[in-house]
Amino acid sequence: MAGYFISFEGGEGSGKTTQIKLLVAWLAARGLAERTRVTREPGGTPSAEAVRSLLVEGAADRWLPATEAMLMSASRHEHVEHVLRPALAAGDIVLCDRYNDSTRVYQGVVGGVRSDAIEALNNLACGGLVPDLTILLDMDVADGLSRADGRDSSENRFESKGLAFHQNVRAAFLSLAEASPGRFAVIDAARDATAIHDDIVDIISPRLISAGVTV
Repeated sequence: MAGYFISFEGGEGSGKTTQIKLLVAWLAARGLAERTRVTREPGGTPSAEAVRSLLVEGAADRWLPATEAMLMSASRHEHVEHVLRPALAAGDIVLCDRYNDSTRVYQGVVGGVRSDAIEALNNLACGGLVPDLTILLDMDVADGLSRADGRDSSENRFESKGLAFHQNVRAAFLSLAEASPGRFAVIDAARDATAIHDDIVDIISPRLISAGVTV
């Protein structure tokens, strides 16, 4: 059995968590519950989750962008080695809420850390592990931040970085998607959750079938 790796990217409040839940239910309805693994970054292992709290809580200026990138990459390496690689080797369909494209965008393009430094960290953390498909949920930044503000969570450090920061995040994600059209699928995330889910299923179904997964 071949594993299949799907990452979900997008700005704050773009609905990644909702769409992952809907996709999990869709896969379960097709008898794939035991082959589906849901995880997230930063996080995914106890040690990586400990790093997550350092990154997503506290003041917006708690860390310099380069420090963020190193912390993200340390967390990611634990995640890759202890969760992602074993799951894919076992033939699982892995759904990951954020992966290294977020570091390219948040700490690299927007944070100002040189791209060669970001890629060196990504290479060390991931060892060449690239998603088979990246779903980019794209929507108006102000609307996304408004959604995020409605969540009852202490994990609001990145949301507090301001509108201009997140407008740059959106532009950077769209630029990445344009540069890698074979891997990225850009979805209009401003619509009803069911419509978004239907689009995601339309994109994922033939790819899973091509990978040998019966859906």
